[in-house]
Amino acid sequence: MTRRDCSQQRGGYPQTVATPVGIDEIRPEEARERLDENDAPVLIDVRTDRERATSYIPGSLHLPMAEVESRLADVASDPNRPIITYCATGNRSRRILPTLAALGYEDAVSMAGGIVAWQALGYPTESPSALDDEKLARYSRHLLIPEVGIEGQQRLLETSILLIGAGGLGSPAALYLAAAGVGRIGIVDDDRVDASNLQRQVLHSTVELGESKAQSARATVEELNPDVQVVTYEERLTSENVDRILGEGWEFVVDGADNFPTRYLLNDASVWHDVPVVHGSIYRFEGQVTVFKPFTGPCYRCLFPQPPPPELAPSCAEGGVLGVLPGVIGSLQANEALKLALDIGEPLVGRLLLFDALTTNFSEVTVRRNPNCPACGDNPTITEYIDYAEFCGVGPSSPAVAPAGRSPAPSPPDDPGRHEGLRGRVPNTVPSGLAPPSSPEESPK
Repeated sequence: MTRRDCSQQRGGYPQTVATPVGIDEIRPEEARERLDENDAPVLIDVRTDRERATSYIPGSLHLPMAEVESRLADVASDPNRPIITYCATGNRSRRILPTLAALGYEDAVSMAGGIVAWQALGYPTESPSALDDEKLARYSRHLLIPEVGIEGQQRLLETSILLIGAGGLGSPAALYLAAAGVGRIGIVDDDRVDASNLQRQVLHSTVELGESKAQSARATVEELNPDVQVVTYEERLTSENVDRILGEGWEFVVDGADNFPTRYLLNDASVWHDVPVVHGSIYRFEGQVTVFKPFTGPCYRCLFPQPPPPELAPSCAEGGVLGVLPGVIGSLQANEALKLALDIGEPLVGRLLLFDALTTNFSEVTVRRNPNCPACGDNPTITEYIDYAEFCGVGPSSPAVAPAGRSPAPSPPDDPGRHEGLRGRVPNTVPSGLAPPSSPEESPK
């Protein structure tokens, strides 16, 4: 428990102070004077448990409004002793006064402006939270959400999320994860900022042309939120380094890879390391998002057992991409990562979310884990890293990075119901406007 000078902090409440004082109210200045007296009144906080967890006035007793009638005698045993009530801004604490009077506690007043006015005057408050004043102010809107609150925010500050790529998808994901207070963010990218990136890769700017994307991303994230520890890997994810990188304590991975060999490599490694991957990909006006949670839902190989032939996998450099599209998909990826970290909601495990920017239409396909999957199946046949370039048809003489492009259509599953919603819709080629785009971002220069 820490005591804080809250002259600049408002505990997540609106920055307003109620100034009018009625006959049944006292100002915070007078309340503080009376509380310092030997025969001080009882100070009662009538806010909710969640609000109380953010901050409270030292020495106050907690009695939520809903419990006043049943518990008032336990909190204030002497009905003749004066009472001061307070809430966030003074409204609820004033409304409860008639109830106190009906229960025999007639010497009761409400503190005008509540704890917001108290804090505005620089008076001290206490909090059971480990969050300091700056964090309480920065994440105040999170603290007001029951599904997050102080406990959830502390969890985010302790969470480690690895981003594969600091490009179109990695940019919005990194920004929103950092803004949300994810305490440790890793960035894997060996590329440099190019002018063609700036149409969509919002982590970078004109002044950073030619700089390392990983270092550019680090600077942007640290400027946005100094609470975040940024770990950079200025290297391409390979079979030689993936175990080392994933072994450094990353709880979740946001996949913004730009080529098929990396995507299949990451899938196999994440299955063996039991690390959930938030997958996203884009192409022209189409995007897709899903979550691969090892052994709970399908993996990337369950959905796409084989990579597409090169002629069906045009890169973003060849086919283009609407600049705002990665912002939509990358933000959805950040949302899924936060849900996983907070253990709330329904993550997109076994659900492939498809987005069409031209029609502004979302659709969803159910995908089941394939028990015969060579990576996550009941009897896996892939038990060590393979030549992913050869597997993807890139070949040893091709560039180190395969062109990014659209995902292959899912192959006919052994279980016809495994890809609900795709039956009869997706053949074994990539149909225009339907098959989920595969490679999330751009090809190399």
